[in-house]
Amino acid sequence: MEHIAAVLLLIGCSDDMAHCQELPAPTAIFESAEECDAEVNPALLDLSGRFPQVMAKCVAVDPAMEEEDAELVWNLQPDGTLYAAVEVPDVMVATAAKQDRYVGQE
Repeated sequence: MEHIAAVLLLIGCSDDMAHCQELPAPTAIFESAEECDAEVNPALLDLSGRFPQVMAKCVAVDPAMEEEDAELVWNLQPDGTLYAAVEVPDVMVATAAKQDRYVGQE
């Protein structure tokens, strides 16, 4: 079974960085961080001119997360840096409480 070691995240933004969106990567998943790092510059060059601002980041993935419902989350920080991580969302389980009384019972 193949393990994922890095994900390439590409973000395109407006000039003022007020509006940003995730962009599709030519290759999104890599077996090593080094392979991902090697694709950052070609991906940025390919996207230059399509968006005023383009950012890329290789995000490490823990192979132990393979069976979990992990998601890639990102946020542009106030200083202009890109935060990105693969996280497992908290799961809230709702259950119905058993009712001891039914309509018509007292």
